[in-house]
Amino acid sequence: MTTDHDVSQKQGAVRSRRSRWARASCAALSGLISGFTALCVAELVAAAVRPEAGPVTAVGGAVIDRTPPAVKDFAVRNFGTADKLVLQLGILVLLAVFAMAVGSLALRHRWAGAAAVLVFGVVGAVSAAGRPEGRPADVLPSVVGALAAAGVLYLLAGRLAPVTVPPPAAGETGGDGDQGAFDRRGFVLAATAAAAASAGAGLLGRRLQESRLAGVSASRGDLVLPAPASPAPATPGGADLEIRGLSSFTTPNKDFYRVDTALVVPRVDAARWRLRIHGKGVARPVTLTFQDLLGRELVERDITLTCVSNQVGGPYVGTARWIGVRLADLLREAGVKPPSKGGPADQIVSRSVDGMTIGTPVEDVMDGRDALLAVGMNGEPLPFDHGFPVRMVVPGLYGYVSACKWIEDIELTTFDAYDAYWVERDWSREAPIKTQSRIDTPRPFAAPRAGTVPVAGVAWAQHRGIARVEVRVDGGAWHTARLAAETGRDTWRQWVWEWPATTGHHTLEVRATDRTGATQTDERVGTVPDGATGWHSVVVDVT
Repeated sequence: MTTDHDVSQKQGAVRSRRSRWARASCAALSGLISGFTALCVAELVAAAVRPEAGPVTAVGGAVIDRTPPAVKDFAVRNFGTADKLVLQLGILVLLAVFAMAVGSLALRHRWAGAAAVLVFGVVGAVSAAGRPEGRPADVLPSVVGALAAAGVLYLLAGRLAPVTVPPPAAGETGGDGDQGAFDRRGFVLAATAAAAASAGAGLLGRRLQESRLAGVSASRGDLVLPAPASPAPATPGGADLEIRGLSSFTTPNKDFYRVDTALVVPRVDAARWRLRIHGKGVARPVTLTFQDLLGRELVERDITLTCVSNQVGGPYVGTARWIGVRLADLLREAGVKPPSKGGPADQIVSRSVDGMTIGTPVEDVMDGRDALLAVGMNGEPLPFDHGFPVRMVVPGLYGYVSACKWIEDIELTTFDAYDAYWVERDWSREAPIKTQSRIDTPRPFAAPRAGTVPVAGVAWAQHRGIARVEVRVDGGAWHTARLAAETGRDTWRQWVWEWPATTGHHTLEVRATDRTGATQTDERVGTVPDGATGWHSVVVDVT
């Protein structure tokens, strides 16, 4: 027979269990709020230091630096230009899990939990200090953010201290005292205040950063590029076949691919920008301002860029009309000679404001090709994403050995003496672009109607030029495609083949031959260490 006392005991036990669960949940929430505090306070401090010093950016940069090439290639292949966003989200998820664990620890050991939060600051500070472009002050956002978070967690954990509810008096209903009860109202008020204050700090930090960058944006927005002394030749009629689904000859800036390691796009004030040229074989070291560059002879050229991470048929290739100064002229004025003429340096190491280093063969830059320090892209100053105020553009070489964005330093050295960023990570020291072609239309798994179907795409072999493109169906005979008008050896070339398509399931393949007579190989090779090879193919179902 169940007595009132038994019922009261059971009710008391249920209340105790609920209170313990509530405390555990609030402890995890305390950890999350402390993590939020760390990020927001760090955002505020980073506004006074520099945006790149923020802990998520610093840790993300450290992760990128230590990621094996195969993993980076996987990320670019599967996430494209969203790879940085995926990395940042991953860091935030791990931080949230860590924060909840620390909150649970603080429930039992208040001081230990608060101290564990400081691990966040240590990781962020070490990551920031270890970046190639790191400065001593870069440790401050992570350290100050962690200290603020530790204080918040200690405060909230104190609000979770259990308060024993006394058992009911004789003759009253109710169970034993609730051993898991805590000051719920006090916790809610403290948590709300901490979250609101943190959000305010983060918002203030963001506003300060935006204000700080407004002047930098103005330095680009107010810039009018001088007319080039050597304008690009007029694009010949027929260079763009204007076929639906075919990439346009000139890639708009907003659509131009971006592959780099910068989690925060550097914003450089053109008025403060400087470029130093120095090193082995430099008889007269040079320091240039942005106005110095604009005052020199500017040339304008159509050049196709390609990323070494571009898979066969991939999207990381595009053509733009670049305006800039010939880099070879600057090097010669500094007394530099290429190795073929007795110069002691065979490598140019270009350094970006974000710490990236890129190694380029001196011989290629000084062999007569239009290697530029570019200031303009498609008729406007360089976009920030693409290197404003100045970047390198060297036709014929993959970007990782030629296309340094946000450049601020050029050092002449040798390949034996120095390995640039990507070479340290097992990519080749020299990387001429391989002859490649791509089918743009029809798209994979398209269902065109039987009859004449235009098969069209682009082919590229920068600094060699495209001589022929061929297409075949289902492994049959090769058919020569019609090429668009050629604009030069340094740009891609459109092509089209009118396919008399028949009903059924078909595989289309394409290959290109460059002007040296070399036809691209069918051997499938990945991007590491010096670019992918193979024929691009598309499967379609003709109805």
